[in-house]
Amino acid sequence: MAEAHAKHHDYHLVDPSPWPLVGAFSAFVMASGFVTWWKDIPVAGMHIGAYIFGAGIIGVLYTMISWWSDVIREANDGHSHTRVVQLHHRYGMIMFIASEVMFFVAWFWAYFDVALYPNEAIQYARTEALGGVWPPKGIETFDPWHLPLLNTLILLTSGTTVTWAHHALLQNDRKGLKAGLWLTVILGLLFTSLQAYEYSHAAFAFKGNIYGATFFMATGFHGAHVIIGTIFLAVCLLRAYRGDFTPKQHLGFEFAAWYWHFVDVVWLFLFASIYVWGFGGHVAGH
Repeated sequence: MAEAHAKHHDYHLVDPSPWPLVGAFSAFVMASGFVTWWKDIPVAGMHIGAYIFGAGIIGVLYTMISWWSDVIREANDGHSHTRVVQLHHRYGMIMFIASEVMFFVAWFWAYFDVALYPNEAIQYARTEALGGVWPPKGIETFDPWHLPLLNTLILLTSGTTVTWAHHALLQNDRKGLKAGLWLTVILGLLFTSLQAYEYSHAAFAFKGNIYGATFFMATGFHGAHVIIGTIFLAVCLLRAYRGDFTPKQHLGFEFAAWYWHFVDVVWLFLFASIYVWGFGGHVAGH
C-alpha cells in the first residue's frame, strides 16, 4: 500500500490546507473593519470598526505564521522541495521581485514627472503650485550628506554582512552564518530607527505639497520593505539556530538575501534621485 502511494515525480503536490480559506476570511474581516472604522459606520448600533479591524489583523498574521510554518516543515522533510520544485520557487521569487521593481518605478515616475517638468504649460496648476522649479519654492529639503548618507552606508554594509552570512552557510560555517545574520538584522533596525528620526525632523509634511507626497510615498514604502526584509532575516536567524539550513538546502535564506539586495539597490536610486539630485538649488523646468 505504501508503494502505491509513493511519489514517482519531482513535483510537490501540497496537502489539503485550511489556510487559504482562513486567510481569505481574515482579509475580508480586516478590510470590512477598516472601512467601518475609517468611515465611522456603526455595526449593530455600535462603533466597533476598530475592533473588527484588529480581529482581522490577528487572523491574517495567524494565517501567515501558520502557513509559512507549514512551508518550512515541507522544506525540512527532505523530499517535498526537490530540485525541480526549488527551481520553480526561484522563478516565483524572481517574478515577485520584478513586480516590486515595477511598484517602485511608479513612484519614481511620479517624482520625475513633476521634478523634470515643474512648469509644464499644460499643467498650469502645477506651475502655480510649484513656482515653476523643483524642489518647490518654500520647501527645505534634507541635506543628503548627513543622515541620508549615513543610512546609505548602513544599508550597503548590511548588504555585505548578509553576503558574508550566505558564504558562511555555503562553507557550513554555522557561527559565521549566525554572526552575519545578527549584524544584518541590527543594521536593518538601525536604518529604520534613523529614518524614523529623519521623518520626525522633516521641514515639510506629507499633505499640502507634491514634494512631501512623493518623498514620503517613495521613501516610506522603501522603509516598509526594509522592515519586512528585517523580519524575513530575523526568521532566518531563528531557523539558523534551529539548524534548518544546510549548504545544499537553504532556499528560504537565499530568498531573504535576494530581497535584501533588492532593498539596497532601490535605496541607492532613492538616495541619488530624491536626496542628491533635488538638493542644492532648484531645477528649472523644460
